[in-house]
Amino acid sequence: MQTWDAVRARRNVRSFEDRPLPDADLQRVLEAGWRAPSASNNQQREFVVVTDRATLAELSRIRQGVAYIAGAAAVVALVYPPAGDERGAAFGAFDQGQATMAMMVTAADLGIGSGHAAVDDDDLARRLLGYPEDRRCDILIALGYPADRPLAPVQHPKRRPLDEVVHRGRW
Repeated sequence: MQTWDAVRARRNVRSFEDRPLPDADLQRVLEAGWRAPSASNNQQREFVVVTDRATLAELSRIRQGVAYIAGAAAVVALVYPPAGDERGAAFGAFDQGQATMAMMVTAADLGIGSGHAAVDDDDLARRLLGYPEDRRCDILIALGYPADRPLAPVQHPKRRPLDEVVHRGRW
């Protein structure tokens, strides 16, 4: 798939086929997150990859509305040190978003569906994933092959018209 097609095909997938991801494909998705830009190139994010069914089931309790995580082939947890100030927190959130989108577009390029989820229960996440007390996890990315239909460029996305969103020169 070409990059533009992957961007247009990426959608939030919440129902997955019961089959594993090839190791090489999962590695490529992780490398995309690793290669994503970070503020001042600080590279503070780290990833925890989960493929164990029992752990995926437990992770699906991380917040209401993310039961689909239990059916994923893999989940990537983004782990990072919390910032000490508002500016650092903004940069941290930006870095997490960069890595998330890089992984999700790369997954789409490989025909792998993805769905992102916020973490409400950091204590449960820490217990399940084993990351240190000086780190936190706010984002999980569920990965797997879509159960409903394969990924393909969406011709008519449910978005506001582009000409209502883009302002040229000034508002």
